[in-house]
Amino acid sequence: MLAEHPVKKLTMTDIAAKGSLIAILISVPTLVVFFAIWTISDDLIYGAVGGLITNFITLGISFKIVSKKFTKKPKDDFEL
Repeated sequence: MLAEHPVKKLTMTDIAAKGSLIAILISVPTLVVFFAIWTISDDLIYGAVGGLITNFITLGISFKIVSKKFTKKPKDDFEL
Protein backbone atom coordinates (compact mmCIF):
# COMPACT_ATOMS: atom_id res chain seq x y z
CA MET A 1 0.00 0.00 0.00
CA LEU A 2 1.41 3.34 -0.99
CA ALA A 3 1.46 6.01 1.66
CA GLU A 4 0.05 9.32 0.60
CA HIS A 5 2.37 12.24 1.18
CA PRO A 6 0.85 15.69 1.49
CA VAL A 7 2.19 18.09 -1.11
CA LYS A 8 4.04 21.05 0.39
CA LYS A 9 2.92 24.23 -1.35
CA LEU A 10 5.32 27.03 -2.06
CA THR A 11 4.61 30.23 -0.20
CA MET A 12 5.22 33.70 -1.56
CA THR A 13 8.10 34.07 0.89
CA ASP A 14 9.79 30.93 -0.49
CA ILE A 15 9.36 32.11 -4.06
CA ALA A 16 10.68 35.59 -3.25
CA ALA A 17 13.67 34.23 -1.31
CA LYS A 18 14.68 31.74 -4.01
CA GLY A 19 14.14 34.26 -6.79
CA SER A 20 16.20 36.89 -4.99
CA LEU A 21 19.03 34.43 -4.43
CA ILE A 22 19.15 33.54 -8.11
CA ALA A 23 18.97 37.23 -9.08
CA ILE A 24 21.95 37.97 -6.84
CA LEU A 25 23.87 35.01 -8.30
CA ILE A 26 23.33 36.38 -11.79
CA SER A 27 23.71 40.13 -11.30
CA VAL A 28 26.62 40.48 -8.87
CA PRO A 29 29.31 38.73 -10.99
CA THR A 30 28.07 40.54 -14.10
CA LEU A 31 28.34 43.95 -12.46
CA VAL A 32 31.72 43.18 -10.87
CA VAL A 33 33.23 42.13 -14.20
CA PHE A 34 31.65 45.06 -16.03
CA PHE A 35 32.99 47.68 -13.62
CA ALA A 36 36.39 45.98 -13.30
CA ILE A 37 36.96 45.88 -17.05
CA TRP A 38 35.58 49.39 -17.50
CA THR A 39 37.87 50.73 -14.77
CA ILE A 40 40.98 48.92 -16.02
CA SER A 41 40.55 49.53 -19.75
CA ASP A 42 38.68 52.86 -19.52
CA ASP A 43 36.51 51.68 -22.41
CA LEU A 44 32.78 51.20 -21.93
CA ILE A 45 32.39 48.77 -24.84
CA TYR A 46 34.99 46.33 -23.44
CA GLY A 47 33.23 46.44 -20.08
CA ALA A 48 29.84 45.82 -21.69
CA VAL A 49 31.13 42.86 -23.71
CA GLY A 50 32.85 41.37 -20.65
CA GLY A 51 29.70 41.85 -18.58
CA LEU A 52 27.57 40.26 -21.30
CA ILE A 53 29.82 37.20 -21.52
CA THR A 54 29.82 36.89 -17.73
CA ASN A 55 26.04 37.24 -17.70
CA PHE A 56 25.59 34.29 -20.08
CA ILE A 57 28.03 32.15 -18.08
CA THR A 58 26.23 32.91 -14.81
CA LEU A 59 22.87 32.21 -16.45
CA GLY A 60 24.08 28.73 -17.37
CA ILE A 61 25.47 28.12 -13.89
CA SER A 62 22.30 29.39 -12.20
CA PHE A 63 20.18 27.13 -14.43
CA LYS A 64 22.16 24.14 -13.18
CA ILE A 65 21.82 25.29 -9.57
CA VAL A 66 18.06 25.77 -9.90
CA SER A 67 17.54 22.41 -11.58
CA LYS A 68 19.53 20.59 -8.88
CA LYS A 69 18.59 22.46 -5.70
CA PHE A 70 15.23 24.15 -6.19
CA THR A 71 13.17 21.62 -8.11
CA LYS A 72 11.38 18.66 -6.61
CA LYS A 73 12.29 15.29 -7.97
CA PRO A 74 9.65 12.55 -8.10
CA LYS A 75 10.33 9.77 -5.64
CA ASP A 76 9.90 6.20 -6.70
CA ASP A 77 7.86 4.81 -3.81
CA PHE A 78 7.13 1.17 -4.32
CA GLU A 79 6.95 -2.00 -2.30
CA LEU A 80 8.66 -5.24 -3.10
